[in-house]
Amino acid sequence: MKALILVGGFGTRLRPLTLSVPKPLVDFANKPMILHQIEALKAIGVTEVVLAINYQPEVMLNFLKEFEKKLEIKITCSQETEPLGTAGPLALARDKLISDSGEPFFVLNSDVISEYPLKEMIEFHKSHGGEASILVTKVDEPSKYGVVVMDDTTGKVDKFVEKPKIFVGNKINAGIYLLNPSMLDRIELKPTSIEKEVFPKIAAESKLYAMVLPGFWMDIGQPKDYITGLRLYLDSLRKKSPSKLAKGSHFIRNVIVDESAVIGDGCLIGPDVAIGPGCEIEQGVRLSHCTVMRGVRIKKHACISSSIIGWHSTIGRWSRIENMTILGEDVHIGDEVYSNGGVVLPHKEIKSSILKPEIVM
Repeated sequence: MKALILVGGFGTRLRPLTLSVPKPLVDFANKPMILHQIEALKAIGVTEVVLAINYQPEVMLNFLKEFEKKLEIKITCSQETEPLGTAGPLALARDKLISDSGEPFFVLNSDVISEYPLKEMIEFHKSHGGEASILVTKVDEPSKYGVVVMDDTTGKVDKFVEKPKIFVGNKINAGIYLLNPSMLDRIELKPTSIEKEVFPKIAAESKLYAMVLPGFWMDIGQPKDYITGLRLYLDSLRKKSPSKLAKGSHFIRNVIVDESAVIGDGCLIGPDVAIGPGCEIEQGVRLSHCTVMRGVRIKKHACISSSIIGWHSTIGRWSRIENMTILGEDVHIGDEVYSNGGVVLPHKEIKSSILKPEIVM
């Protein structure tokens, strides 16, 4: 079985992290975002993953080489010379996706994090006999999204309504699809939207079905949603694999810590924190709702909340970092510095406080 991951472009919404690596390689819960998806695909028997990409394919492939060996899964690239939307890349990768067996293939948006119920999706797809299956998720404010109007019993999709003014349903496209190879005959090699141009036509022919996603879902392509996604992911981990969470008197609820990280005395860490490999957390540090990436050093009595600390950065003593501060790679914050929502580009030294949300070049 095969899968296509829509990797896409520059990841501007996650800058400054994406100034160092392509977005799918940004760490989420201590491993690159895209690895969560590749591992889930491997677990249900996918043997080849095609990355649809128009930016830095060499970086992606070089990085994923080791995981290709480790997971025993083939990873290839289909490179766009111009952005092709969300359907065009399927036409471009047509030869890579079609197999002799005529099996359906998966398509995933690379920003989506969930419990990936792919096995259940295969069973659902077989049961309805349509041409395409999509996962949908329930949201509280459907007026912000394109809503999928469907039959709740059979899952058959009736139509899509973009940002409805009146309530027509609360289910939205979750960005994970299972498609028959015949779908590729519907897509031309040009910039095309699968959500707005291809799926509505299939729904009109009564060949599109939707399965409601069990568990959590989040598009983590921007910082606020990344932090929310971490909370949902760690909540799910507590239910499914609680042994992966850190244990001890200085951890509050859901925290993951790489085994190579060192944590000093008197720290209070959690809830919803990820601490990456090789990090050094000195004594008396307070961390909550944040990600601390590989090789970061946090000095004594610093306090970090609702923020993302990029690779190999340093936080000075008694510093306070909060309110969606995002530090790029190799940023050095001085002692007793306050950051209120600062977005700091890589390789910077910050000696004075950032009192309101702003970008520091």
